[in-house]
Formats: sequence, structure tokens, C-alpha cells
Amino acid sequence: MTVGPVQDDRPFPWLLVALSALAFAALVALGTWQVERLHWKEGLIATIHDRIAQPPISIDSLEARYARSGDVDYWPVELRGTFLNSGERHFLATHKGQSGFYVYTPLRLPYNRFVFVNRGFVPYALKEAASRPASQVEGEVTVKGLGRNPLPAKPSSIVPDNEPWKNVFYWKDLNAMAWSADLPRRADVLPFFIDADGTPNPGGLPIGGVTMIDLPNNHLQYALTWYGLAAALAGVTALWLYGRRKRP
Repeated sequence: MTVGPVQDDRPFPWLLVALSALAFAALVALGTWQVERLHWKEGLIATIHDRIAQPPISIDSLEARYARSGDVDYWPVELRGTFLNSGERHFLATHKGQSGFYVYTPLRLPYNRFVFVNRGFVPYALKEAASRPASQVEGEVTVKGLGRNPLPAKPSSIVPDNEPWKNVFYWKDLNAMAWSADLPRRADVLPFFIDADGTPNPGGLPIGGVTMIDLPNNHLQYALTWYGLAAALAGVTALWLYGRRKRP
């Protein structure tokens, strides 16, 4: 008696294959998105290093640049003015692993104009100006630093709301800073910030030069991870289907 080939009556697992295909497409899309983010981050880093290599411009030129483009991030600037120490605002931050605050102080410019200067970092215990009297600079000063764009809104829902009544800010809300700093009447606040450079302040505080220049760039590793997972999924699915075909 001759026995013919055994027929496989099991239905083809279309649902499982479709789900695998969707997962594969999602993983490839995530990898591609990380590649796009990689190109964006590389361009941003190149722009930053190109800008900080430029000679400093005046505050008037920086203001004109912002009026034209809405972008003054990392442009070197040099300006003169007088700090309104009573109006310093405190932005929660960490510096070299230590918790504390960045001190944003209004700098009075000619014609009753002000610009908020990030003078640098102070430890948590030295938040109040009275605990570091040497840092309260009087008289006209020269500030060198980098322009920084304002934030249009709170960057994320996980960021706490600012507490101006406690003089504690979790994100750089320029309007709230200006309102709570009790600036002189009819003061004109420039629509951007200045990060002071690392020139030492009297008494050693605040610690200047806190601008983050070397931005983290891990997008290539992320892209390789997503693409690797997609390849692994495709390989496992193909081997499973091949093994299923070989089994009677």
C-alpha cells in the first residue's frame, strides 16, 4: 500500500503574521525617526559651535536679531548695565551633581530697559541673597555671555508649575519672572535671556558659565536598537514559519 504525502490541515496563522508585520513596521518607523532626530541634533550642535565661535555682538544687535528671526540662542553678546539685585529670580537646577538654583537677575539697560541674566549656580542652602552678600554686585558692570531664547509655554506636563510667590521657577517663564521681580513701572523687558559666561563673581557665587554646550546625542544608538529589534522580529517570524512548514 502506498501512502501519499500528509496534508497540513492547520489554518495559516494570518493574524499572527499580520501582527508581526505591524510590529516590524512600527520598529522600523521608530528607527527612522531616530535617524531623523540624529540629523537634526547634528545640525543643532554644528550651529551652536558655529555661533559661539563668533565675536560678541552688542545687546542692541542681539535685540535686532531677535526681532528679525526670533532666534538668539547661543549668540555671544557683551553688554553693560546695573543689576537690580532685589529682583533676582531662582530657577531650580543641578550643577555637577549638586542641587540648587540658577540665579536670574534683571540687568538695567539705558532707557529703562531690562534683560534677565542667568548669573549662574548657587547651592540650595544659599538660595537667599542675604546668605551670600558678596554676590550682590553694585554699580555698572560688564556682562559677557550667550543669548538664550525664551520658552513659549511649559515644556511638558510633568514639569511642575512655577511658584513665583516662593521665588521658585521650574521652567523659564519670562513673563512670570518679570511680573514677580517688581520691576520699575513702565519697564521694558527684552524678550530673551542672557547666560553669563564663566567670569568669576565676587565671593565666588553664583558660579557662571552654566550654559549646556555639548548636547547629548544618543540617537544613533537608539536607531540601531530599533532597527536591530525589527531585524530580530523578522528573523524569528521567518524561522517559525519555515519550521511550521516543515512539520507535518
